[in-house]
Amino acid sequence: MTLINENYLKLKAGYLFPEIGRRVKAFTDAHPDAKVIRLGIGDVTQPLAPAVIKAFHDGVDDLARGESFHGYGPEQGYDWLSKIIIEKSYKPLGVELMPSEVFISDGSKCDSANILDILALANKVAICDPVYPVYNDTNVMIGRTGEANDKGYYEGLVYLPCTEANNFTPAIPKEKVDIIYLCYPNNPTGMVATRAELKAWVDYANAQGSIIFFDAAYEAFITEPGIPHSIYEIEGAKTCAIEFRSFSKTAGFTGVRCGLTVVPEQLMALTASGEKVALNKLWNRRQCTKFNGVSYPVQRAAAAVYSEEGWSQVQETISFYLDNARLILEGLKTAGITCYGGVNAPYIWLKTPGGIASWDFFDKLLNECHVVGTPGSGFGPSGEGYFRLSAFGSRENVQEAVRRIQEKWGNR
Repeated sequence: MTLINENYLKLKAGYLFPEIGRRVKAFTDAHPDAKVIRLGIGDVTQPLAPAVIKAFHDGVDDLARGESFHGYGPEQGYDWLSKIIIEKSYKPLGVELMPSEVFISDGSKCDSANILDILALANKVAICDPVYPVYNDTNVMIGRTGEANDKGYYEGLVYLPCTEANNFTPAIPKEKVDIIYLCYPNNPTGMVATRAELKAWVDYANAQGSIIFFDAAYEAFITEPGIPHSIYEIEGAKTCAIEFRSFSKTAGFTGVRCGLTVVPEQLMALTASGEKVALNKLWNRRQCTKFNGVSYPVQRAAAAVYSEEGWSQVQETISFYLDNARLILEGLKTAGITCYGGVNAPYIWLKTPGGIASWDFFDKLLNECHVVGTPGSGFGPSGEGYFRLSAFGSRENVQEAVRRIQEKWGNR
């Protein structure tokens, strides 16, 4: 009989968000009249920008005519989209890139997992705790780890605690690690990294010969001046970092699927014999073999995000979500709940009142307020005692959720 990849059996029973869905379904089945407000999963709710929709339609119309039809596109993405991204998104930051360094994909979630294909299992990996679960679980799936201990830490991974005690800022490891996952603005805490903090990581990575996986999926939500939007704003980052970006939260593409990964041509890693190899070439080979590229209409829609009209419309939506975040942050603080994030990110990271366990708070919030959030422990052991709320709801739902929490929970 065929054998399975037993690394999957090491994973916890269910990915965080399916478990949330299971509990919410059980509640709604038992209480069909309850109006449940979902502020858990980070899925957008506002429609795509009109300029994006027009470009999407135009792209589909191109496929209806022989003279403008497009079949297989380049696996790396169309050159015109890469050039637009460089011109509109990176050059204003003082970052110079070549189109060959920008790979268009179907989302940063996929890329942050698939990038592991080109790097050896022998590499020691460091991830923050709490963290976006995909970083942890994909390393388990490919066989990099042993079993999880009682706390949920997997043997073979280096965990960098991010708690209230260290202002949710990971400390540079004392031991040598080969791959470091950083996510800023951070999911789930909503915190950001200063230029000095990122410079310390870049200096460490270059000194150790390590690689930083920098997830910048939420960079468009940064509001405070001086906070880096890209790891490549830091001197030396091109020789030690791969950056992931997404249109999902920036432009509402969660159901459309488009993202990008930047792999600088000067970024090197070693063979077992000590020979230097350019990771750009390996990633290109991987994509050409395992990926057929993002559809033509989607890439046309993505390009429209950076048009004058499109960017103005996208910014309006981002501001809408940030206003939601402000309402949640201020409303919960008024209720006496300790909160973080919500200024440069669409997430509020709150301390559970009375130190109640994260999943217990989830159940109470669902049952007493009919509000869904995300238990902090689902992001890692150091997330226990915390809870994430998303600002991606409608204004009416956000205001109602805050009112319910203030009324039934916050004053206890």
